[in-house]
Amino acid sequence: MTVLTSQQEKIRIICIGAHPDDCDVKFGGTAALFAEMGHMVKFVSVTNGDAGQQTEGGSALAKRRRAEAKEAGRRLGIKEYITLDNHDGELVPSLVVRNQIIREIRKWNADIVLSPRPNDYHPDHRYTGVLVQDASYLVIVPNIASDINPLTKNPLFLYLNDNFKRPNPFQPDIVVAIDKSIDKKINALDAHVSQMYEWIPWTMGEENTVPKGKTNRKKWLKDRWRGNSKISNEEGESLEKWYGGQSRKDVKYIEVFEVCEYGNRPTDKQILRLFPMLNKI
Repeated sequence: MTVLTSQQEKIRIICIGAHPDDCDVKFGGTAALFAEMGHMVKFVSVTNGDAGQQTEGGSALAKRRRAEAKEAGRRLGIKEYITLDNHDGELVPSLVVRNQIIREIRKWNADIVLSPRPNDYHPDHRYTGVLVQDASYLVIVPNIASDINPLTKNPLFLYLNDNFKRPNPFQPDIVVAIDKSIDKKINALDAHVSQMYEWIPWTMGEENTVPKGKTNRKKWLKDRWRGNSKISNEEGESLEKWYGGQSRKDVKYIEVFEVCEYGNRPTDKQILRLFPMLNKI
């Protein structure tokens, strides 16, 4: 993998999720590839995650999840992972939170901003999508959140993938092969013990399937990920666009992104500059 020299441009990426672990699930493999190449990656959780566990909650859980996020960021090799202090399950698209997001994007001087689409089963995910959409133009407006200098250019805004079909299905505009970083991604997800081994299995009625022991748990987690890694025809076509005709049979793990209708509208050449791992399996 190509690593930056001191003269090369560092791409600045910020991924904004609703909860600690959301960015890791949807973008962890690509984030690890960016970090390995010397680019600057930041994760932001808009809520503190203080409702996402079946036997714990409140400030104690928020503290635990903040520590999990910090460790996950360390394992991925990214520069920063922060959790904002908004309550889990209570997020609304308010001016206060919108300005928080505008400030985070500006402080990072982002070239790429990733977030969920505003259609999802979880209201926090939906409203995070709305908040980032609302921020997408305002990041360049000087009189909004005027304590932080506005950006001089509009970033590329991307949606993290989902499987929801209404009102519009997700479009796999950019597909990144993450076979080289899947183990880093699983290792980062493994840091989110409260989610991967407690909360998510409990919500699915599968808490009794979680094995004992760190090694067995991590293997179980990767095996579950393998079951979710089937590449659709549309994703395969996009994969071949960015990596060439043999890539569909060579690539096992992917992460997928849709270009947001707001913000910078990139050409294919610009996408290749901003995603330098494309065309490199």
